[in-house]
Amino acid sequence: MTKAQQKIIELDAPASAERLAALNIGDVVYINGLVYTGREGVYRRILDQGEKPPTDLAKLSNINFHCSPAASIDSDGNYTVGAVTATASFRFSKWMERWFNLTDCKVVIGKGGMPQSDYRDYFVPKGAVYLTTVGYGTGALLGRGIKHVPKAYWVDELGIAQAIWILEVEHFGPFLVESDIRGNSLFEESKQEIDKNIEALYAGLKKPALRRYGETTKRTDEVI
Repeated sequence: MTKAQQKIIELDAPASAERLAALNIGDVVYINGLVYTGREGVYRRILDQGEKPPTDLAKLSNINFHCSPAASIDSDGNYTVGAVTATASFRFSKWMERWFNLTDCKVVIGKGGMPQSDYRDYFVPKGAVYLTTVGYGTGALLGRGIKHVPKAYWVDELGIAQAIWILEVEHFGPFLVESDIRGNSLFEESKQEIDKNIEALYAGLKKPALRRYGETTKRTDEVI
């Protein structure tokens, strides 16, 4: 993707179907409105243990952020979230289909993406997209976009990292569109492009002078 093709988009929450349909992989997205956090602790409690959500998430927002917030409780009892660090979303694949059905979630934000098969099987049928954070160390940068924390749920029960945090955000990002509503994957396309040329990079190189027992230089071999 060239720089000229890449778009920068302000996405208002809740995200409409029309706005999501216009997103393409590699686009840069900033979010305005309400976003909620939720990861394995929330998924287990609601989906596996059958506990009722503490609020109507479907009415609140359709954007779910997989993250761990750096949060504190102020002297007046209000919450402050100064930074948010995204966590790896592939670990939550087994819950996605049920989560979409329960909450009508349309945007998942996290780190590193999911297998393209998850996008095809779980995201595409629901018209959902996946946004990924850009690089490491962006927690404080994202924190600048958090304007207010209206509410937090299950902090005592699940802890700060696993609780549900409601975040009111403005120009919250940047995020990259990793998967669009058609199930395309930015990471998968990039991987395929790299793989086409990777062998040529190693062509003609001498064998390593020092090797560990069992080590292999064949990329098709599994190394344990």
